Amino acid sequence: MIKKVVTKKLNVLMVENKADDAKQTKRVLLEGGLHLDYHRITTIDALRNALNNKNWDIILSDYSLPEINAETILSVLAALNQDVPLIILSSHVGEEAANTLMEMGAHDYVMKENMARLVPAIRRSLREVENFKCLDHIQAALQKSEARFRALTSNLPGVVFQYLLTEDGKTSFPYVSDGSTTLLGLSPQTLMNDSTSFPELMLNKDKQLYNQQMSESSRCLSTWNWEGCIHNSDDTDVKWVSLRATPRRTAISATLWDGIMINITRNKQAESEIAQSREQLAELSSYLQKVKEDERASIAREIHDDIGGTLTAIKCELVPCMDASPREASFYQAKAITIESLVDRVIDSTRRISLHLRPGILDCGIVAAVQWQTREFCSRAGVSCQVSNESDDIPLDPDLAVAIFRIFQEALTNISKHANATRIQVTLNEIDNLIFLEIIDDGCGITKLDMEKQTSFGIRGMRERCQQLKGSLHVTGIPGKGTKVTICIPINGVKNTTIAQPLIDSNTGTL
Repeated sequence: MIKKVVTKKLNVLMVENKADDAKQTKRVLLEGGLHLDYHRITTIDALRNALNNKNWDIILSDYSLPEINAETILSVLAALNQDVPLIILSSHVGEEAANTLMEMGAHDYVMKENMARLVPAIRRSLREVENFKCLDHIQAALQKSEARFRALTSNLPGVVFQYLLTEDGKTSFPYVSDGSTTLLGLSPQTLMNDSTSFPELMLNKDKQLYNQQMSESSRCLSTWNWEGCIHNSDDTDVKWVSLRATPRRTAISATLWDGIMINITRNKQAESEIAQSREQLAELSSYLQKVKEDERASIAREIHDDIGGTLTAIKCELVPCMDASPREASFYQAKAITIESLVDRVIDSTRRISLHLRPGILDCGIVAAVQWQTREFCSRAGVSCQVSNESDDIPLDPDLAVAIFRIFQEALTNISKHANATRIQVTLNEIDNLIFLEIIDDGCGITKLDMEKQTSFGIRGMRERCQQLKGSLHVTGIPGKGTKVTICIPINGVKNTTIAQPLIDSNTGTL
């Protein structure tokens, strides 16, 4: 039989009172193929010094010495928290005493009369120690991995889970992270005890799709993707949940999914708002196109009926003057006077139409334009007005001035159509590169319902214009007391969010 040779040098601490027995033990170890660094002691103090000054691979000890015994050695090892394997070498230890020592922590015992077992016992003890060390490392790594996993799952914005579907159709949650309490209103233990508690939260319209997609994922081992609504009795709101899981077959032919569930309510709300905004923009675009066509038709009528009619009258007055019949000078003088009057009418009509398309007063600045438009409106509508501004001139880009003026015109149009006001107050100022325009009336007061009407294109158009200019529009109203429209637009096209807050009465609330 070929002996296994251990190349590593072992540090062997021998507790032996008889020098001859110690030499015999060393010889057995060397013959057994062990390379060793050997040291013999006989007292408890020597034992403590040896353990404190060197790392030992194994301790070989007689059962009982005059100053130390095996039980004392085990006690010292425990006190120093050292896991050095101890093998008892004795010629008189009984079976009961040996079993007691083994229970206390001794690795083995060998009778001095049968030293052939010593080397295998040492090798087995060393392997056990090595296995225990490996097991400790594995357990420490496992605990570290478990702690890392739990830290990750506890900080994820959702629920990490495992879902099991057996061949007979039974389902269960082998694992559920703590996030289930926040997302689903159910504790992990509740879900693991009763897997049906999750489908019970779903709205009826989503349950069928949930089951269909789960079955398809199990059959094809494809990713399970499901989105649906849940409602917990303890929560007033309905939540949108997205489930993503990857399946695999287990040894018992069941399907096990590893997945995550997250709250996508905000995403769905954003999608709904975007869709609604697009619908409103389409309606507004259609309305603006209609307004544009109506405006064109109105201008065409005015040109045809007014200017065209007047030019026709001028032509009629000129025809008699072009024949060869002799006439009195008074005839031509009367025709000239009539034609001059008709030309004046054409000039007035042209000026009026041009003023409607773009008021020339804008060339004098936005402040002058707002003051002029306010006076025109009050004169036409029969209401009193007051215009306040800290400066007589606010230099603006021409396009920006036109845009602000059109928003102001639309606000006055809304007042004339809906407010039944008797007085309006207009404030126009420039503060830190921001244009603030405020229109207050004492009319019936706009309501939230009025603003939410599908046909409220006036306010919608004003808001769209402000957003295009990177500004904001705020409308507030108190029924029976009036409405306030506040417009804030940056002059340089960059919105200052710290200043551009709605200048509204906190008692009215923003609609």
